[in-house]
Amino acid sequence: MTSKTFLLIAITFSFWSCSQPKWIISDSSSVKIAMDSTKNATADTAYIAWLKPYKQKVDAQMNEVIGYSAVTMRAHKPESLLSNFSADVYLKAASDYIKTPVDIAIVNLGGLRTQVPEGDITVRKVFELMPFENELVVLWLRGDKLLDLLNGFAAVGGQGVAGLRMTIQAGKATDITIGGKALDPQKLYSIATNDYLAGGNDNMPQLAMHEKRQNTSLKVRNVLLDYIKGETAAGRKIESRLDGRIRQNP
Repeated sequence: MTSKTFLLIAITFSFWSCSQPKWIISDSSSVKIAMDSTKNATADTAYIAWLKPYKQKVDAQMNEVIGYSAVTMRAHKPESLLSNFSADVYLKAASDYIKTPVDIAIVNLGGLRTQVPEGDITVRKVFELMPFENELVVLWLRGDKLLDLLNGFAAVGGQGVAGLRMTIQAGKATDITIGGKALDPQKLYSIATNDYLAGGNDNMPQLAMHEKRQNTSLKVRNVLLDYIKGETAAGRKIESRLDGRIRQNP
């Protein structure tokens, strides 16, 4: 290859490389498309017919009534009927699993995705409440880290807890007791929670600083289902109450 030929190829390649368009996004927009009954007119009728027997089978399972709630339970701060109920179930299930009383339970309010109305409780309602595949886990956390965590709860106005009592005063957690005793910064406390929070998520990094962790392989949704079915079999309604486990002072 002569030097002139090489130069011509180099110039051509350089020109081709520089001439490629460089695309950038200058604007964007989106449209929300509702996937509901308004789309029935354009639905694939053949596919609907094929799907129908499967849907009927799933609906029969999801619409099964497994219990009765004596009150309407919603999640809110600083404590709520729904978060108290959920945390109490966590605490019982974890204690049963490790065969010794677990100190406290922690549930994130954001993980409770619907309310539970007074009346019949169906399997579907529990799936709506807990649509995730989260697992129940037990952590062991030092008291000083737990205090930091509870101060974080106080800063946002509360979270779902069981087994402890505290007061929110000027954005701080005060008067903390666990099992009726004042929180000990040096003690190792057992905590029932879900695997998502155990990873330090939802602004709970202290939970990822645990000294020990035990997975249970129990899905939180199944834990709730089993508890409700157990109460029903014993002839009891699902109950929850506000008991001042988190108090808010001005």
